[in-house]
Amino acid sequence: MNDLARQLMRGWVGLGTRFLPFADAASPDLPLSRLLRLALFQVSVGMALVLLVGTLNRVMIVELQVPASLVAVMIALPVLYAPFRALIGHRSDHHRSELGWRRVPYIWMGTLVQFGGLAIMPFALLVLGGRGDATSWPAWIGPMAAGVAFLLVGAGLHTVQTAGLALATDLSPPESHPRVVGLMYVMLLFGSIASAMVFGSLLADFSPGRLIQLIQASAVATLVLNTTALWKQETRRPARGGRRPEAPPFSEAWRTYTALPGARRRLMAIGLGTMAFGMQDVLLEPYGGQVLGMTVGATTALTASLAFGGLCGFSLASWVLGRGADPHRMSIAGALVGIPAFALVIASPALGSVNAFVLGVLGIGLGGGLFGHGTLTATMNHAPADQAGLALGVWGAVQATTAGVAVAVGGLTSDAVGALAAHGVLGASFAARTTGYATVYALEILLLTVTIALMATLVRAPRSASAAVAPAP
Repeated sequence: MNDLARQLMRGWVGLGTRFLPFADAASPDLPLSRLLRLALFQVSVGMALVLLVGTLNRVMIVELQVPASLVAVMIALPVLYAPFRALIGHRSDHHRSELGWRRVPYIWMGTLVQFGGLAIMPFALLVLGGRGDATSWPAWIGPMAAGVAFLLVGAGLHTVQTAGLALATDLSPPESHPRVVGLMYVMLLFGSIASAMVFGSLLADFSPGRLIQLIQASAVATLVLNTTALWKQETRRPARGGRRPEAPPFSEAWRTYTALPGARRRLMAIGLGTMAFGMQDVLLEPYGGQVLGMTVGATTALTASLAFGGLCGFSLASWVLGRGADPHRMSIAGALVGIPAFALVIASPALGSVNAFVLGVLGIGLGGGLFGHGTLTATMNHAPADQAGLALGVWGAVQATTAGVAVAVGGLTSDAVGALAAHGVLGASFAARTTGYATVYALEILLLTVTIALMATLVRAPRSASAAVAPAP
């Protein structure tokens, strides 16, 4: 009986390792339990993103009656910190600590900054919206306090994510990087989806007190999740705190990194591809409602379809890349999936099919997941050992900055072209409600085509971590 029990136990463990998503990302030095605990920082990042971009966006406009233009400025403020991710990654590569840590101090500092922003945010928003004793404050206090809160949260989450991904790279062997990337972003999606459901249910009956409770509970949850994630993850090496050569200046490290073979082309492709998949973020729901007559509930479900497609993309990419596939080819595959997906979205009004539109949205999520996983894995694989933080910081800076620019460009282009079409400037053939939207989707297809051409030049490129430094083309 004991032998039978042992065989059943080994079989059960084997099944779990074989079929549990991303269970094979674990290694002897980084068991699955420790890896899942480390990934909790992505849950806090997803929670903050949903709070900033989704929940508070709606609350400020509808319940607090804040002008939409001011809300757009507030939401854009966290993007201002994104370019500094490269500097954060570089500093964490060479951080000198008496405790012998490199990444943990940055995760902790980012957590405290994010906690501080969330702690003051509800009161700043209530003053901004004229609630309570707001009339006794000068008019500029509300926008300034809210802006500081949004900027602090953005700075904190960018710092945490950059240092956290660098730490995951340090702890995992190179052959596990694709699966570790997949696990990290599945946890990000999980945090986003779970937070959206919780925030929506708690704010169903809105009140200023409920808003304060929700945001400050998020601050506490951020502190708990990130502290749990970093606890006993990075090995203490006291030699790091002793005398050693000074870290190279950021400008010198940047020149060294961009001189690696293909680095500049990779960054250009990441930026263009991210813009291509991001310009539609603020357009899909209005497009479904105005053009296809979908209900509010049906358009809201589009976000779930996009997220599900992204989850499938990350899972598929993790499985394929874990078997040695080229991450640049995976990025190309994501862009190739995105082109017919956007074409299907454009064609759905002519087809008169909501199902075609939903299928296109699912394809956009799938392509975006494949592209995002491929570019991040390529960045990790081609990062020199002493520049992992810088490489991941650069990837995050390019990705986050271009995503923010893409949202703005998509909205402005759609409105501008739609206004010209409505006034007959583009001719009778284009005087349709779909013209502004279709222009943006066509532009995204063009950007994906250019991205594929750039990525194709990187296929079979030598790994920069082991290759000699040479001028980039």
